[in-house]
Amino acid sequence: MEQKLLKTGADSLKKAALNEDAKEFILKNDTIFKVLKKAANRYIGGESTNEALKTVREWNNKGFDVTTDFMGESIRNEKDANKATAEFVQFAKAIKRENLNSSISLDLSHIGLLVSNDLATENLRIICNEAQKMNQEVIISMEGTDRTDRILDIYVETLKSYKNLGITMQAYLHRTKDDFKEVAKLSGSIRMVKGAYETPDGLSIKRGSELDQIYLDYVEQLLSQNHRCSIASHHEKIHQESIKLIKKLKPTNYVLERLLGIRNEELIEYKGKGLNCRIYIVYGKEWYLYLCNRWAEYPLSMFQGIADIVEEK
Repeated sequence: MEQKLLKTGADSLKKAALNEDAKEFILKNDTIFKVLKKAANRYIGGESTNEALKTVREWNNKGFDVTTDFMGESIRNEKDANKATAEFVQFAKAIKRENLNSSISLDLSHIGLLVSNDLATENLRIICNEAQKMNQEVIISMEGTDRTDRILDIYVETLKSYKNLGITMQAYLHRTKDDFKEVAKLSGSIRMVKGAYETPDGLSIKRGSELDQIYLDYVEQLLSQNHRCSIASHHEKIHQESIKLIKKLKPTNYVLERLLGIRNEELIEYKGKGLNCRIYIVYGKEWYLYLCNRWAEYPLSMFQGIADIVEEK
């Protein structure tokens, strides 16, 4: 019964995260915005570029690599897509100016994918070009299955011109078995995730031991080839098994990655043992969707959110 309730809660939170009307309502309601923001603060690096830079600096000072994402997706007009692109460029310049270490992560739908492939491609090139000047990597996040083909096509084409580009692969999709074979032949880095988006029946593998092993099989292939990769997971078993592979295969082009605010204490332990580790930091005002997704991963964390909301600050 408990597992059924947790699944129901997780499914509801995922739906809430995708509800654009709810997001718009919260962004315009100052009282609700301020209340929920207290819960979101645990997971975000701030709302502004300067706040994000401060968070990046804190983790750099602890010896961590960082990747930073200006939150947002599903932009449906060219003006907002170009505005988001300008923010990514500004952030890249600020990282260089402040002598910090951070790659850039982004959703293609934040920079124009839902307007047109051409707009998303052009804006991605603008960001990659600026980041390349600073020796920074740009990593494309993966989105819903209705966008997978377009994201992969844009990645493959843009990588021909910008070698500082990487891609995210979702282990839970059946199609990834074939996609991975092609993407792994390319020079760009690969971030492996299990996958969190809801999918139509038959397209994905349920979470559990089978998916864990499939994920680790992808990781082993990447590590054995010393292919640049990120092992992005909050599942301790995944990272512990990956560490065994790292000790066996002795690769150098890897990082163990976790989101800010989620089991970071374990990542600090890994770092202390000499392993390559990276923190994924997000910033911006589009934190409603992000907060719902974090709670959906483990609905009981909503109780921590309630504690964060009522705590006097």
